[in-house]
Amino acid sequence: MISKDDKQVGPKSIVPQDHEEDDVEEDDVVDETPGAGEETKKKKKKKKSKKKKVQQSDPPRVGLSKIFTNGVYPEGEIQPYKDDNSWRTTSEEKRYDERMAMEDPEITYQSIRRAAEVHRQVRQSARKHIRPGMTMTEIAKLIEDGSRALVEETGLESGIGFPTGLSLNHCAAHYTPNAGDTNVLQSGDVLKIDIGVHVKGRIVDSAFTLNFEPTYDRLIEAVKAATDTGVRESGIDVRLGEIGGAIQETMESYEVEVNGKIYPVKSIENLSGHSIGLYQIHGGKSVQLVKNDDQTKMEEGEYFAIETFGSTGRGRVVESGECSHYAKIIDAPRVPLRLTSAKSLLKSISSNFGTLPFCRRYLDRVGESKYLLALNHLVQQGIVQDYPPLCDAKGSMTAQFEHTILLRPTVKEVVSRGDDY
Repeated sequence: MISKDDKQVGPKSIVPQDHEEDDVEEDDVVDETPGAGEETKKKKKKKKSKKKKVQQSDPPRVGLSKIFTNGVYPEGEIQPYKDDNSWRTTSEEKRYDERMAMEDPEITYQSIRRAAEVHRQVRQSARKHIRPGMTMTEIAKLIEDGSRALVEETGLESGIGFPTGLSLNHCAAHYTPNAGDTNVLQSGDVLKIDIGVHVKGRIVDSAFTLNFEPTYDRLIEAVKAATDTGVRESGIDVRLGEIGGAIQETMESYEVEVNGKIYPVKSIENLSGHSIGLYQIHGGKSVQLVKNDDQTKMEEGEYFAIETFGSTGRGRVVESGECSHYAKIIDAPRVPLRLTSAKSLLKSISSNFGTLPFCRRYLDRVGESKYLLALNHLVQQGIVQDYPPLCDAKGSMTAQFEHTILLRPTVKEVVSRGDDY
């Protein structure tokens, strides 16, 4: 789990975790002294130095492979299946299925666990360093520099899973700063931090909410409890509509007092959690935040992002503001592109991001410039999907919590669980 050592070191330094004394090993040496009637043995001390361990820097910049040298990463929180599926915990057949999965490099749980450990360490640093007065661009850079370093970003093999969400106040989702953004975090803001990390296309999608004064503590408490309810109720063969009902019941049992006025906390009805596919953040199944009649079931081996949003406003979001988030559509139609710049941009998107979401800052980072006309053309042609910010009514406040879960054959693993949430 996350180290609780508060000792600060330079961002590029690797420091010993344990100042261990050298091991002393004693070897038997035969001493055949003339005149002695038999062989006598003498002890000789031989020093054997032990390789020093490394620990994470602050801010985190040490790649995890240098810390977890055996390639085995921490398991998430384990929750046993309930009711009709409780037999899975002790099933020898299902245990065998898991052993086979771990040995398959395409299925192994080590990829998602490595991404989850990156997420835990990066968000621990974010909680420590983010303060009012920072620009949104500074916050995004702090988080993304850490994610890239810890996951040891390598093309499409490992890296950022989607743009860092930094939605403020009534804006619930899909905001990250574009170049030139001048927004500054204020002490009264409610900040949703949504971080994505992937290893070999296995995406950890997990989010939390920060505030810096207590007015909206109960809102944040409600959303955290609702997400925990969604995680607890999820499982193999569970119907998605039933999970939505449980989330809504928990969420709407809370209320918030602001300047003497009571506001009920509402589940945002047109946002949802979702299944996660390989290199595909939205895998096709949705976990709504309100009771509904969806009879679709969760299935063995699936990954889900269980996320909930609560609001003091109308409980419904609309698209609003300048777009920053985009993603190439899986199985996008092959259409002739009139603009040479659009063809060039599509090639760059495919090679740098594949079907992973990206933002304008990421295009800037890979050397693209003057690309807005080409990008909008790709959106119009149905090749790239745009994801504008999603906002409730101005003056309201929204909060978000989210975990990624893996429905293993024997148990449910909350891969993104940490000491913080």
